[in-house]
Amino acid sequence: MIPRLFHISRPVLWINTIGPAVVGVWLAGDLWRWEALPLLLWLTLPFNLLIYGVNDVFDQETDAKNPRKGTLEGAKISPAEVRPIALGVLLTNVPFLLYFLLFYPWDANLWILLYAVLFVGYSAPPLRFKARPYLDSLSNAAYAFPLVFVPLALGEGVLWPAALGLMAWSAAKHTFDAVQDINEDRNVGIRTTAVSLGARGVVVWSGAWWTLATICFALVNPLVALVNAAYAGGLLWSLNRRPTPETGHRLYPYSIAFPYIAGTVAGVQLVAALSLGAYP
Repeated sequence: MIPRLFHISRPVLWINTIGPAVVGVWLAGDLWRWEALPLLLWLTLPFNLLIYGVNDVFDQETDAKNPRKGTLEGAKISPAEVRPIALGVLLTNVPFLLYFLLFYPWDANLWILLYAVLFVGYSAPPLRFKARPYLDSLSNAAYAFPLVFVPLALGEGVLWPAALGLMAWSAAKHTFDAVQDINEDRNVGIRTTAVSLGARGVVVWSGAWWTLATICFALVNPLVALVNAAYAGGLLWSLNRRPTPETGHRLYPYSIAFPYIAGTVAGVQLVAALSLGAYP
């Protein structure tokens, strides 16, 4: 069952949780802090199993009709797997959360709790942001929360332009990636932002949020802002040329690569700055 839980956690997407946490450590002023290790471990299989395991449990009807499920892009579960997934989520997450309560400051724990609640609420009733237009997109700003709670857990200040920029970036990317699922979601009555706006409307919506993200990043690092603008612009231009779910699916691998590329540009500069003593 462990390999199955590993698959359900979508390891190709772990970068979305681990990446911001590592950057959060670097922005706190250190290449490495042992106090951050429990957070980094939590943001691998445990938290991603929480995100995607809960999602798969409550999206069984949609996933059964989605041809990209059952691959590396996402699991397709059976009803018999619901209980093992629930146990897996509890057993891998609760010990970490108890540790955080005991050893991290209250403000860090507040953001950690909000982080978990938003991701559970994205898929699970009664909140189920996934089926609420615009809230589905905005709730994904939570992907940026490690840039807030990691420094706070380490007793450092938060670099808010970076955190707010990544929040805007995450809202944009969520809706952009949802274009590929417009038909499946519409057929089962799930009204997402992408379903409501259509593929062409997503170009405007995601474009606005990626523009805001670029402005925020420019306040921290102009090169990261330039790379973000160029990559986002390429994705949006391609979708606008042929605004269909099929185009969204074709562009999805490039969207997955987006955080790897932008994160590398930011990370290399941060590591170089820390190594050279550019800032304390």
